[in-house]
Amino acid sequence: MVHFDAFEVDFRKGEVRKCGFRIRLQAQPFHILQVLLEHPGELVSREELHRQIWPADTFVDFEKGLNNAIRKLRDALGDSAEQSRFIETQARRGYRFIGLVTEINTAEPTQVVNLPDEREAPAHSRLFNGDLAKGAVLFLGLVAILFGLDVGGLRQRLLVKASSPVIHSLAVLPLVNLSNDSNQEYFSDGMTDALITDLAQVGSLKVISRTSSMQYKQTKKSLPEIARELSVDGIVEGTVQRSGDHVRITAQLIHGPSDKHLWANSYEREVSDVFMLEREVAGDIARQVQARLATDKRSQLVQPRPVNPAALEAYLQGNSHMHKFSRGFGDEELKRANVYFKQTIDA
Repeated sequence: MVHFDAFEVDFRKGEVRKCGFRIRLQAQPFHILQVLLEHPGELVSREELHRQIWPADTFVDFEKGLNNAIRKLRDALGDSAEQSRFIETQARRGYRFIGLVTEINTAEPTQVVNLPDEREAPAHSRLFNGDLAKGAVLFLGLVAILFGLDVGGLRQRLLVKASSPVIHSLAVLPLVNLSNDSNQEYFSDGMTDALITDLAQVGSLKVISRTSSMQYKQTKKSLPEIARELSVDGIVEGTVQRSGDHVRITAQLIHGPSDKHLWANSYEREVSDVFMLEREVAGDIARQVQARLATDKRSQLVQPRPVNPAALEAYLQGNSHMHKFSRGFGDEELKRANVYFKQTIDA
């Protein structure tokens, strides 16, 4: 049995309960939930779900069946594809359970065995047991001292092994534009640039350049492939959605080689505070990779001030055209960049 949020899932009984009350869930959505919960934080491919839930001799429209089952599962959990709390969709690849999962121990109570009274034990047995107990106490005390003093790096090695995968290098993939307007690509690209720039300040972290990261925009390659090609441990991917004067950014940190989900969060601010929002995202990611800033004085970093939305708009537009010019799109892009940069100054 496992627990997440207000839900309890009993695999043996095939039941899902919310706050103690059973909720109705058909067999296929429950099976999908079980597979996802057995691999929390990991991407489960559509092919794997097909193999486990729809046998080879079952003749159904798999794509339609899977989409309907996922929709029913989300409805039962009160989740949505747009603002995922539990089930995250990886387009054309599969699904990932991103909620915090806790396993509930339902084992039967251990039978208590009454041991003979110590007074009945022979004298030599009591002496032996006493010496054994003293030895155990001395051994545990020695281990505690070694651990406390970190002799030979013992404490560090033990803690590192017990922790999440260590991230020494990072690639920020282009943030996906979820706005209805495709012309907002410049805005999501600008947020990607700012995120790369801020994360590059982390002294112990190698951050892949924008030029190398942008080639994976709208790529269909898997994250392990990208991590291998860029020689990185961690990958940041996310989305940007702009609606009027509000901006919403979602970001997640993935251990590239294993495709294991390490962290995710969403942020929302007004456009005038967009750089403070982006700095908050970068700060959270830096803390997740457990690295220190190059200055070693994180608290002294200058916090960005609110910006003029018109100036921001013009700057990001100019920046987008400048990048296009650098990729050989022609002098017309440079002219457009100059126009927008002038608007930035005049705003």
